[in-house]
Amino acid sequence: MSVVIEYNHKGKPTVKKHETLCAFLNGSLPSHNQSYSALITSIDAEILAQHKVTQGALNNVHGDWYEVLLAAEAKNYFISKNLNYEIVLLPNAAQYDIFKLYKNDLGFYIDDLRLKLAEHSDVSLITSNPDFVVIDTTNLLHNLKKTTSISKLTIDEVDTLSNRYENFEGICDLNDIVGYFSVKTSLRPDRRLQLPHEGSLMKALYVHMQTRDWIINPKGLKYWAAAQSVSPADIKGLRTVATHSITNVQGDPEKAVDNIFQINSPDEAIAAFSEMISSI
Repeated sequence: MSVVIEYNHKGKPTVKKHETLCAFLNGSLPSHNQSYSALITSIDAEILAQHKVTQGALNNVHGDWYEVLLAAEAKNYFISKNLNYEIVLLPNAAQYDIFKLYKNDLGFYIDDLRLKLAEHSDVSLITSNPDFVVIDTTNLLHNLKKTTSISKLTIDEVDTLSNRYENFEGICDLNDIVGYFSVKTSLRPDRRLQLPHEGSLMKALYVHMQTRDWIINPKGLKYWAAAQSVSPADIKGLRTVATHSITNVQGDPEKAVDNIFQINSPDEAIAAFSEMISSI
């Protein structure tokens, strides 16, 4: 494997996450039944055999590797099925405000909410970004550059996957964004709690935009999650209700997380994508 470690002036190593993944795979995508967790373990072992890198430093990039592999699989799946959907990688909240994906009038409602909270209450609207946004591109195709499937996972392809969200900025109506998708390599209790919190908040902000814009009978918003391993305790813990939905007795309570998928191979990823889209 090519050198994928950088050392700073103090000799501390940093894993170059995307270069590492592409170098280890030699450009090839994992086979349909390849275990993602086993793949990550193999990459770790090869790096540790050549460099003095802490396991903590490696753990920090596992999530990025998992997300890129799922993004590549999603792109190829939707192109192969000729479906007008995309599952698009998102930067973290410190790098990007995901409400910029909406048209300006809808995004304004969230900016206005943030401002009013800051002015009139001792609270802030602090959000995290889900890992992916799921977009129905049916009404957006005239604005989008046509994409092609991925045959080799190169740095250029990873960059394209990572920056694809920029193509949707400012063009999405409320019903174009149909859901969000967050993924974890593992579900420790603290990580598990983040998912329903994030799902509940994203759904509440969706309803806020719908109400402010007087949109009647919107499609609604889904929030899905996935991990490499999912236990019965995880499934039970993620059945919690979306908070906003219990404040209105005229509507049915909603799940904060609509479904949790175990995805530890390309085959499991494809099955999850199919189930997600069929539930919209």
